Amino acid sequence: MADDLGRRATRHAVVIGGSLAGLLAARVLAEHAEKVTVVERDRLPEGPEARPGVPQGRHLHVLIAGGQRALDELLPGFMDELTALGAPKVGVPEDMVQWQNGVWYRRTPATAHFYTGPRPQLEWLVRQRVLADPRIELVEGVETIGLTGDSSRVRGVRLRERGAGADKEPRTLAADLVVDASGRSTKAADWLAGIGAEAPHEETLDTGLAYGTRFYRSPDADPDATDALGYYIVPNPGQVYGGVALPLGDGRHLVTLSGLRGDEPPTEEGAFEDYAKRLPHPVLSDWLARAEPVSPVYGFRKTANIRRRYDRPGRRPAGFLATGDALCAFNPIYGQGMAVAALSAVALRRALADPRRTPTTRTVQRALLDASRQAWDISAGADKKMPGATGDAARPGPMDKVLGWYLSRVQARAAGDPVVGTPFRAALTLTAPLSSLFAPAVARAVLFGPPAETPSGPPLRRDA
Repeated sequence: MADDLGRRATRHAVVIGGSLAGLLAARVLAEHAEKVTVVERDRLPEGPEARPGVPQGRHLHVLIAGGQRALDELLPGFMDELTALGAPKVGVPEDMVQWQNGVWYRRTPATAHFYTGPRPQLEWLVRQRVLADPRIELVEGVETIGLTGDSSRVRGVRLRERGAGADKEPRTLAADLVVDASGRSTKAADWLAGIGAEAPHEETLDTGLAYGTRFYRSPDADPDATDALGYYIVPNPGQVYGGVALPLGDGRHLVTLSGLRGDEPPTEEGAFEDYAKRLPHPVLSDWLARAEPVSPVYGFRKTANIRRRYDRPGRRPAGFLATGDALCAFNPIYGQGMAVAALSAVALRRALADPRRTPTTRTVQRALLDASRQAWDISAGADKKMPGATGDAARPGPMDKVLGWYLSRVQARAAGDPVVGTPFRAALTLTAPLSSLFAPAVARAVLFGPPAETPSGPPLRRDA
């Protein structure tokens, strides 16, 4: 790892945060540094259990195809190991009863798959694989309270132990490179100010979306009722309520209901199921009536899209990078976060190993931002159309009207036409660029073809 990130070889890299983005960044940095230290404020569980530092950990997580590919590249054989742990593989549109923009999707053969096992299970498996590397050390129960160095270069981090009886005296950990993977609530702005540097501009877009999640024992299988694995009611500007039910692989389903500010899903016993009756069709509410609740309702409110523009000019030090949600956090309803964490680690690996140029803080940070760009365009592009969206990124751009018109025609045809639906799903799962939606065959179907016929009611059986 040369210049700007250290004219000499990097001896020690520190990663702030031991979640997916931090662990995968550490995996890559171990290829270049003599030692990598992951600093984590939580005491991590020994098994696949939820922890306080991932407040969304009890909620729905899906691993879309772009993330699957990236994880297998970073940790060969990872997806086989995840499958062996029982994580369900769900094919779309074949395995889902999906309603979006007023129509039901045909359940044609799957062209994309995602995994729906619990988030703690996936994170635990990543942790086991990454920490098996002797070059990587995990320091638990310690919070980062600042940086050392100055506005030209970061030299390390200032740490303080957490918990009752801990030594509260701050200590310094020297480093040639510091990577912030501390999540959407990062304190990097304060850390940078503390060494005389400037924080990046934050782009925000907040729809006020809130959701509630509850675990259910799945109702007894009734092959005469449906062969679907899950249900998905997608909100839009004209219908703001959402609902999804997906299998966890252990006889339980996880159900999430969503609404906008002022009309959030309740967390009270019984009221959650009543809220499901606001969805535009009772299919999910009827499923809930047959399922057995096995947990409280967990609420979540921090769903704003936030992008921190480290790529823009400013007085910022060499040797400091941001990745994961500390760089770009998305509305979680789109299921992109884990995939982008993995894709960002792949981008980090390629930027550091690029034989054509010397990796600098600026070039590597741009590569990390580019890894999140498509997910941002999808999430922010959809959210800015929602009623009541706020933030500087909510303002429409000069091409938004034309692009929105085209994409509305894409969505209208994706429900019933595989010619459009296949590239649409590939773009959403981050395995193909958004430009693939403008390929000649797709554009002909979008611009000149009528919307294909779609089911008149919930498609409880796969297409024959």
